[in-house]
Parts: sequence; C-alpha cells; structure tokens
Amino acid sequence: MSPSKIQQMRGLLESGKIIVSPGIYDGYTARVVERMGFKAAAVSGAGLANSRLSVPDIGILSLTENVEACKWIARSVGIPIMADADTGYGNPVTVYHTVQFFEEAGVVGINIEDQVSPKRCGHMHGKELIDAREAAKKIEAAAQAKRDPGFIINARTDAIAVEGIDGAIRRARMYLAAGADMVYPDAIRSEEQIRQFVDAVQAPVSINMGFGVRSRPTTPLIPVPRLQEIGVARVSFARMLPAAAIMGMMQALKLLADNAETGTVHDRPDLLVGMEEITALMGYGFIDELESKYLLEEELERRYGTKDRSFVVRG
Repeated sequence: MSPSKIQQMRGLLESGKIIVSPGIYDGYTARVVERMGFKAAAVSGAGLANSRLSVPDIGILSLTENVEACKWIARSVGIPIMADADTGYGNPVTVYHTVQFFEEAGVVGINIEDQVSPKRCGHMHGKELIDAREAAKKIEAAAQAKRDPGFIINARTDAIAVEGIDGAIRRARMYLAAGADMVYPDAIRSEEQIRQFVDAVQAPVSINMGFGVRSRPTTPLIPVPRLQEIGVARVSFARMLPAAAIMGMMQALKLLADNAETGTVHDRPDLLVGMEEITALMGYGFIDELESKYLLEEELERRYGTKDRSFVVRG
C-alpha cells in the first residue's frame, strides 16, 4: 500500500533534504507544480483571498471558504499539500476545530500565526501580536486536536517586525514546547537572522522566500542550496505563481488588444500552451478511458460514430 500524503511529507522532512514548496491557489497551479516534479506544495492564504474574493490578505477569507478550497486542491494531486490557517480563526477552542476541519480536507499540515485578528499579510506594515502565552495555548490545542500524529502544525510567528529576532526566537521555543512540529519566522530579514533562528530553535524551520528583485521581498533572495546549508527544512514561494500568472495574462491580453485594433494574429506558443496540454493537465484522457470502459457500445457509436474511443484519448 502506498504511503499516505502525511507519511510522504514526514518522509520528506526526515530525508534531510530541504523541501521546496511552491505556493498554489487552485487546481491549475496544483497540477502544474506536481507535473513539474515538485514533491510538495503550499496553499497560499493570500493567493486564495486575492484570487477567490478579490480582496487583500487581511483576514476576510473565512475558515469554511479556506477549508473548502483546500479540499478540492488537495484531492486534485498526489503530492502532499500544506495549508494556511491564518490565526486559527479564533481562540484555542476554535483552533482545535480548525485543525480537524483542515485534516479532514486532506491537507498534511497547516500554518497558525500569532497575529492579532484580523491578521495582515506577513509582508505588510502595522502587524500586531497576541500574547505569546495565548499563542502557545493555540498551538497546544492544535497539537492535541490532530487525529493523525503525523499532521504538521507549523507555528508561524510575525514577531520579527514587532519584537525583533530575539522575540521571534523566544516565541518559537514556546510554540515548540507547546507541540509545534515546525516553526516559521515570517518576514525574516537576512541570511544571518535565518542562521541565528535555525541555530537557536534546533527544530524544523520553514522560510517563505520571494521570487525576484521586482517583488521587493522582505526576506532577501537566498539560493535554495544555501538555505539547506544553513539548516532550513522547508522553503515556500507563496507569491511566485500568482505573479507569473498575472504577467502571462497581461502579455497575452496585450496581444489580443493588438489583434482587435490592427487585425494582426499572433501565434505565440512561448506565451500560450496548446489545448492538448490543458486537457492532459486536467485529466481529460482519463474520462475518455472511463467512457470506453463503461458506456454501452451503441452510446459510444451514437456520440462518436465508432465503438473505439482510442483515437480520441488525449493522455
């Protein structure tokens, strides 16, 4: 029997090799990440809020909206997916139920942060923190709520912007003592701070990385092999795919606008994948196989003019 996704993720963590987790926010991004060979992915809370609700990442996306989106994303791929549970949507009692909802959705772990609710995107100004003792109680409730002991509680602290690196380390140690499996210092500001944090906590550390100079990341761009040398267990790239998708859509729409204005038809396979690639990515070929196997021969002939559907199987 193949290992569960939680077992897959635990195996990646125990392998000693850094886990590269691109940020995803829908079925397209999840399947592209899997098809490109990545072993894990992370649902971006900001990506969901921005793409589904067209609002900033300021705590407007609800628990049930987040869980529902993650359920469909997780079931669409075979790789393990972690999710972003923001502040846990309330106090420690709420967090207890939040963990179980996400675990039932099929993700392998969640981030829980120590910001005051409503939270703010980690790279925004004006963040505030709850009392470290209350945050630790949330982590304790989360650790006790999970049904599979392998489910990962990734305790995120936004303390660097408020209390500095020493405050972030102090909080991370409290969260680990409360039962966190991994700690995540968001908006950490330098390679030296990352090294200091990793050395101080002596536990799996997750870092969120930018994706280019134009993105003006709070955390500087550090090569993945360098992060592994420092001892980082996991690195996520939450905003890379939304940024790439927006750029691609803008470029394609410029061509469409030119077509509408001048009548020029642009054939740009460097910008647009073919329909065959889309149907292969989304599993249309499997539907063809199911129809060939289960539909009556006369129905196949009525629909397609033949009993043999092998000629239309798209992979």
